[in-house]
Amino acid sequence: MKNNLILATTISTLFAITTMNAQKKTYLDKTKPIEERIDLLMKQMTLDEKVGQMNQYNGFWEVTGPAPKGGDAETKYEHLRKGWVGSMLSVRGAKNVKAVQKIAVEETRLGIPLIIGFDVIHGYKTLSPIPLAEAASWDLEAIKKSAQVAADEASAAGINWTFGPMVDVARDARWGRVMEGSGEDPFLGSKIAVARINGFQGEKVEDLLNVNTIAACAKHFAAYGFAEAGKEYNTVDISNSTLYNVVLPPFKAANDAGVRTYMNSFNILNGVPATGSSFLQRDILKEKWKFNGFVVSDWASVREMVNHGFAKDAADATAKAVIAGSDMDMEAHYYVAELVNLVKSGKVKESLIDDAVHRILRVKFELGLFDDPYKYCNEAREKAVIGSKTNNNVVLDMAKKSIVLLKNENNLLPLKKSGQKIALIGALANDKNSPLGSWRIASDDNTAVSVLEGMQQYKDNQLTFEKGTDVTIGKTTFVDELVFNTTDKSGFEAAKNIAKGADVVVMVLGEHGFQTGEGRSRTDLNLPGNQQELLEEIYKINPNIVLVLNNGRPLSIPWASEKIPAIVEAWQLGTQTGNAVAQVLYGDYNPSGKLPMSFPRNVGQCPIYYNNYNTGRPVNSDKNVFWSHYTDVEKTPLFPFGFGLSYTTFDYKNLKLNKVTFVKGETIEVSVEVTNSGNYDGKEVVQLYLHDVAASLARPVKELKGFELVKLKKGETKTITLTLTDKELGFFDNDGNYLVESGTFKIMVGGSSDRGLESSFELK
Repeated sequence: MKNNLILATTISTLFAITTMNAQKKTYLDKTKPIEERIDLLMKQMTLDEKVGQMNQYNGFWEVTGPAPKGGDAETKYEHLRKGWVGSMLSVRGAKNVKAVQKIAVEETRLGIPLIIGFDVIHGYKTLSPIPLAEAASWDLEAIKKSAQVAADEASAAGINWTFGPMVDVARDARWGRVMEGSGEDPFLGSKIAVARINGFQGEKVEDLLNVNTIAACAKHFAAYGFAEAGKEYNTVDISNSTLYNVVLPPFKAANDAGVRTYMNSFNILNGVPATGSSFLQRDILKEKWKFNGFVVSDWASVREMVNHGFAKDAADATAKAVIAGSDMDMEAHYYVAELVNLVKSGKVKESLIDDAVHRILRVKFELGLFDDPYKYCNEAREKAVIGSKTNNNVVLDMAKKSIVLLKNENNLLPLKKSGQKIALIGALANDKNSPLGSWRIASDDNTAVSVLEGMQQYKDNQLTFEKGTDVTIGKTTFVDELVFNTTDKSGFEAAKNIAKGADVVVMVLGEHGFQTGEGRSRTDLNLPGNQQELLEEIYKINPNIVLVLNNGRPLSIPWASEKIPAIVEAWQLGTQTGNAVAQVLYGDYNPSGKLPMSFPRNVGQCPIYYNNYNTGRPVNSDKNVFWSHYTDVEKTPLFPFGFGLSYTTFDYKNLKLNKVTFVKGETIEVSVEVTNSGNYDGKEVVQLYLHDVAASLARPVKELKGFELVKLKKGETKTITLTLTDKELGFFDNDGNYLVESGTFKIMVGGSSDRGLESSFELK
């Protein structure tokens, strides 16, 4: 009897194991649709395992070494082995990712693979220009290729998910994270968002199965770029009109392009932290837009809802975040600690957990991780791809296209390739680290080509270098505040001496690469340290100065704008900085960039942007003080949005519309003749701006609604045709409804937001 009982028990156990294994195999069946595979898997998951998928941990131990002992690291490790971790970030390198993935796949009950995230913002190891600089190219194909290089290298290093692109519209240069976005305009920002997503992910969901694509993440949802006073992590308080017409369009474009994840933002909106906002995450994103990927919190933003005064404790913050639609908790540790009990107590519906987990698993299946968990862990591919000549060529091309020529009096540029004595001045000219910019944590320090190295390749000139002054004092790291040199001027005299006999002085001045990015808000947008004083001293010696700006945000340079004959906005251009700058300075590449953000005359103008609203008193019609202006400076920007010069010139004429009266739904064709009237072949960004003269809600004085990057040989004329449809003519009301209203519309077409040919039409 006893033996029969033992035998029956053994058979029952074996049957249960066999049945479970059979069930496991069903969701691994590639022939089944993804949604069916997800359902089959979720039926086997415990509540703890479901919550685990919603938990993301930062890398916490040397993954190829022994298991951690003691403290937080050991706890995280045990969670990983139990299947209580759905994602990890900051684990990189094919060998390391394979080691941590092996634990998730081979040591947990269900073997659910991890999704591995990383901040691949403007490249992985081979760095492109910072995103704001890329936006200055207005070249969507080049931006897409740049993102492809980033995805290629990151995926070779084991990463399958990037926390980019940042699609926040930003109008305030005080905010350090403007370097991470595409500037002040929602139309341009939307186009660039799509280009970057297509570069990271491919152009359709099936492309995520390719080994060289990674899932993208549109951030920060929403309105982070409107942080008050440009101060990091600060409050946001904007109108619904601004939210729907300025903030949300790039996020909607990202969704339409198939972005697989969103990241919520640190700020509050309408008094509610974005992480706890059902209005943003459920009503708009998941319901209205039908987004079917998942939302990840920003770093510990679930926990920070307690600091905001929106949640009383960890359990309250967890409940509010999950109910609001925040699917994955990045490094707050709250979901894994609180969520199971919240479900068991009835405070959070398990259906919300199921929805979040379904979304997370969907992206993992789309990436092919269940079919090949180690697809991103090929060390041979990692060695072959990262830093390749092909990738360096792509980022060099991107860097050249990102440079903006702001001023060029007396044709000081391009430099002659022989017979000139050139004095190169500025510590940044010989810096191989700062040009890499911010948010480049996978790249190696001091790997940029410096401007000095780039210019030294032109050997037929006499080039002499002096730093003049140090920009910073002490260490410069991603996590530390910088200390700027305001006292040591010992290098001034040496710089003056080489300037005396020079035909041309090239001065490379600006911000350090770690002066912009997260946590780098500024209230002074002038040249930091004593660089301005150095510039003025050199100008007294030799006014033939080419000022090359290295910076991650618009700067306030009114003195230089007035005095210096040639100014080149060279941003922080990444790995190939020096080569790109040198090729532009010497005329091997004709600059074609246009500003994606307005440059203020001083910081008191911030926020400043071209698509502002008219006031009731926009002009000085009565010749008195009672009109909208400043008493101490012009109200216009120093350099406006869309502005950028070339070594050649472009003339616009014969602006035409296919009709003067249109009916809603018709396509409006706007054509203009553009002639290269100068002495060099070049490229021009033809820009179309629109103004709705009278509407149910006041509309901006002008809005970018179309552009085309056109190549023109010297003397060549092309007719450029841009189209307008209801998609460009309308706007959102305060409830988020899209309206196209009858009335008069003015248009302007030109090479900048501040000037162009004008016409108008009627919409019936």
